[in-house]
Amino acid sequence: MAEEPYQSLYRRYRPQRFAEIRGQEHVTAALRNALRQGRVGHAYLFSGPRGTGKTSTARVLAKALNCEAPEEGEPCGRCRSCRAVAEGSSLDVHELDAASNNGVEAMRELVSRAALGTPGRHKVYIVDEVHMLSTAASNTLLKTLEEPPAHVVFVLATTDPHRVLPTIRSRTQHFEFHLFPSSLLTELLMDVQADAGLGLPPEAIAVAVRRGNGSPRDALSALDQVAAAGTAADEVAVLDDVVEALCERDPGRALLAVAEGIEAGREPQRMATELVEHLRQGFLATLAPSLVTLPDEARDRAGEQARRLGLPALVRAMEALGQSLVDMRDTLDARVTLEVALVRLATPEADASPAALLERVQRLEHQLRSGGTAGIRQAAHEVVEPGPSRPGPPAGGGSGLPGGAASRPALGALRRQAGLGPAQPVGVPAGPPAPAGSPPPSQAGTAAPPGGRPGPSRDDLSQAWGDHILERLRPRARALYRSGRFMAASGGVAEFGLPSEPQRQAAGACQAEVEAALSEHFGVPVRLRLVLDVAPGQVGPAGREEAGSPGPSASPAPAPPVAWSPESTGLHEAPDWSEVEDLPEADGSAASIEAHLMQAFPGAREVGEP
Repeated sequence: MAEEPYQSLYRRYRPQRFAEIRGQEHVTAALRNALRQGRVGHAYLFSGPRGTGKTSTARVLAKALNCEAPEEGEPCGRCRSCRAVAEGSSLDVHELDAASNNGVEAMRELVSRAALGTPGRHKVYIVDEVHMLSTAASNTLLKTLEEPPAHVVFVLATTDPHRVLPTIRSRTQHFEFHLFPSSLLTELLMDVQADAGLGLPPEAIAVAVRRGNGSPRDALSALDQVAAAGTAADEVAVLDDVVEALCERDPGRALLAVAEGIEAGREPQRMATELVEHLRQGFLATLAPSLVTLPDEARDRAGEQARRLGLPALVRAMEALGQSLVDMRDTLDARVTLEVALVRLATPEADASPAALLERVQRLEHQLRSGGTAGIRQAAHEVVEPGPSRPGPPAGGGSGLPGGAASRPALGALRRQAGLGPAQPVGVPAGPPAPAGSPPPSQAGTAAPPGGRPGPSRDDLSQAWGDHILERLRPRARALYRSGRFMAASGGVAEFGLPSEPQRQAAGACQAEVEAALSEHFGVPVRLRLVLDVAPGQVGPAGREEAGSPGPSASPAPAPPVAWSPESTGLHEAPDWSEVEDLPEADGSAASIEAHLMQAFPGAREVGEP
């Protein structure tokens, strides 16, 4: 006796009853109720992804319609009619593949035979891929659907219901079939391998589930392949390496993963397609976890990678890989196209597209929200790389920061641009020159404050002062401190110079507020020491500018200490700085600040004015 030929698992375990159809209970329950109540429609439309049971459900419905002994809407499976339908030899069931028979002649022949009688009670026409019918063939079918014979039932199956004529859809009962969740697909494969005696390990079942992508037919085909090969080579490892390289911004690792996949016999197009699907699972794990069709462990892994990569980078990666698939159709070397796409994804600085710029700005915003000057500087350099000389803000008035907020240059920066040296406090001699190799005074802020973390340097303070902190102060404090500047910084203590003694005394009332703003911005305690700030040679012993100036080779003598008094400034009583809060805002220039103070104190004159 000859052995029966081997039958594939998806054919061997095709459902023969409504109870055997898994994952589509919303469809089987409605059909069984219609059969029990004798309210079967004349036309049904089954739509859904491939391999989800559309044709199998149509055959079970045909069985139940012509079964000699139905049981609560279920076919018995034992009568002659049920066996004939299962064997594909029934005269009551006619199947037509519209993908290969989509012409009007094939449809006319089907319609002409619809009125002929058959041995059973109902004549069932199953038209697969009905959306592939031509317009003329669809119109021919429509005429029959409008007035079908009483014993005829049409079951139309499609993977794209939107391409079916609306007039045909409106004359059918539409049922949508869904993909299986990973848990249900795993349960199905475990039952099949136990019944078939395959003896596969759980790792093989997991590989088949991943390859199935929610389709039970595809999963059973993958299980058949794994069982025949005897091994479960998991191809996800290469994809995981590529995604990890994108998360770590490591283009070298991405190229190594691509080389490993190609050496294993995988084509670049296939790798790109699988990468898009892998990233899509992470995309869904972030936004809609219920739609992920992966096992629990793989789902957690995909979600963790998606969170590390970030939503902008994730979307850009899916778009770039999709575009690379389109470009591979016309390229001479598909591998080069894939590698270039991955290098651009792993190094956003090498990509000038709007999506790459958006990703870089998003990283900068994340660094700004997390705080810390080091992270801010690093993220800012990624968005706008500093050139060899960048004296002013970028073109267009922007500052390189998100939102286009213009940053106001600090006072120290204005002095350096004007060619002025750092000012010396009144009464502090210039002192001898610093020995060779010693750090400049502006870098003296690296000593650790009492908290243990390094304090900000003078340059850090000057930059943050003009860009962020000054504009956040209350109007009174802003008016008092606007004309000052940072002289030095060391060990968490910053010297802040003000142009006059009355202003220095008045600024002491707001010193706690300014210290709190500085400490909050830098994340470490910052204390202020308010000093007078008068440039060398500006004020002489008599309180006014010296007549004449030394020659180029002469060294100016250090200015002696000058104590403040009403006579030295021309003011006979201390000014009332409380009125500053009612003054309009100054625009930040030196002339505006001088006019601002003159308006606040009528009759005052500038020190050194003749």
